Amino acid sequence: MSDAIFSYESLVHAVSGAVGSVTAMTVFFPLDTARLRLQVDEHRKAKSTPTILAEIVKEEGLLAPYRGWFPVICSLCCSNFVYFYCFHSLKASWLRGKQSSPSADLIIGIAAGIVNVLVTTPLWVVNTRLKLQGAKFRNAEIRPTNYSGILDAFVQIIRDEGVGALWNGTFTSLLLVLNPAVQFMIYEGLKRQLRRGAPRELSAVEAFVIGAVAKAAATVVTYPLQTIQSILRFGQFNESTDKSKLLSSLRTIKCLLVNRVRKYGILGLFKGLEAKLLQTVLTAALMFLFYEKIASCTFRVMGLNGKHYKKR
Repeated sequence: MSDAIFSYESLVHAVSGAVGSVTAMTVFFPLDTARLRLQVDEHRKAKSTPTILAEIVKEEGLLAPYRGWFPVICSLCCSNFVYFYCFHSLKASWLRGKQSSPSADLIIGIAAGIVNVLVTTPLWVVNTRLKLQGAKFRNAEIRPTNYSGILDAFVQIIRDEGVGALWNGTFTSLLLVLNPAVQFMIYEGLKRQLRRGAPRELSAVEAFVIGAVAKAAATVVTYPLQTIQSILRFGQFNESTDKSKLLSSLRTIKCLLVNRVRKYGILGLFKGLEAKLLQTVLTAALMFLFYEKIASCTFRVMGLNGKHYKKR
């Protein structure tokens, strides 16, 4: 059991996933900026992603689409390292060399996601605040923040809002562990189909396409909860309403979902979906491509390539 959890193979998967995700996110980061603005700034009209980015550049400068890049990359690197490590170590200890199945991938993905959420949520709360700092919002009720960096954001949030604020949106994040779990279930299932009969390395095109398909399906299913998660992490709701109605995390989510539907209709739950799909699908596809290539090269150097493919 301990050998499966603390193994070089799990470490290789974790490092490969972290490096792949950081590289892919850097390439498509402006799309994530457009998505987050549409989710949080309720008064900004939903337009095409290029139009939103053009507005941001015009109003806030050429580098505005990359605002908050460093904290996002730090959070993403830590998050994907934890997730990939947990997923592959739990999978190795559970299956012990046996062939995996979609149900096993889903359960393992959920378990890895829970660990990841509990460990890395404070990083995502801080990076959401930093990413939106200095933005020109259509909603005048949003209060400006003034953080000088990651550490300063941690200090100010703890001082002004309490330690618990670092875990804002944790409940929605726990619900959203279904997103990577569904993504990995579909990805691993498609990979098994492509390798049926002969364990082999995926081509770059195969890794890119099945990564994109897996992420697109997971994103569409869970997008309304991702919107609520962004609002909670930003910590900018109307307090007079929230204190009386939002007595628990579940009621908080329900209240925010209902209010958004009342204001903007069902489509309001999917505001920013175009930008999210462009960003997350392309990022995930490129991330899986880098992940597969880095992992396979590393295992080849270590002389474990054949053993690695048989296990998967």
